[in-house]
Amino acid sequence: MKNAIYLFQFYLFLLILGFSCSQKENKQAESSPESTEVQEKSERKTILFFGNSLTAGYGIEDYEAFPALIQEKLDSIESDYQVINGGLSGETTASGLSRLDWFLEEKPAIFILELGGNDGLRGISLEETEKNLRGIIRSVQEEYPDTKILLAGMQIPPNMGQAYTDNFRKMYAEIAEDEEVALIPFLLEGVAGDPEYNLPDGIHPTAAGHQIVAQTVWKYLKPLL
Repeated sequence: MKNAIYLFQFYLFLLILGFSCSQKENKQAESSPESTEVQEKSERKTILFFGNSLTAGYGIEDYEAFPALIQEKLDSIESDYQVINGGLSGETTASGLSRLDWFLEEKPAIFILELGGNDGLRGISLEETEKNLRGIIRSVQEEYPDTKILLAGMQIPPNMGQAYTDNFRKMYAEIAEDEEVALIPFLLEGVAGDPEYNLPDGIHPTAAGHQIVAQTVWKYLKPLL
């Protein structure tokens, strides 16, 4: 009987010792450099780039696309912002509006809207495009009133007629003024129409083109930081 008691006490001691070691390991893991790094990243403010294939970096590597270049710039100045690339090839303003809620879960401090180019190339009515762009902006404003919004203006070739092209270009400035958001007058300034900076399709920038786009974006993004 006495041996049984001693044996029970010995097993109890091992159980307590094992639990204590486990707790110690958990605390060490919580305070490890890796966990600290994850925590620091989660505490960084988010810049969400929400757009189409231009934002996604169609035809080049992810790290060559302008959102990634903006992250490099932010890191170089030790900024506490992290970039999320919400670009999707083929995205229209309508499909962007429909998938917006999922991305708003990221609680962006700065929201950069780059949509409309595919609408223009497809000849979608300007009224529809404008309605969707305003809908996206207002949804962000309603969900996060303190979020700063930067609208990327776009231009298209006159395939749909000069009137359509001119009104398409003017639409972005009008939206930005009405909705009181910041504006990049033309995202592809210095890139559009130049074979040196575009892929063979003549629409999507090369890696060198994205370098120029990143400079353009930074010019208008920096005051919002």
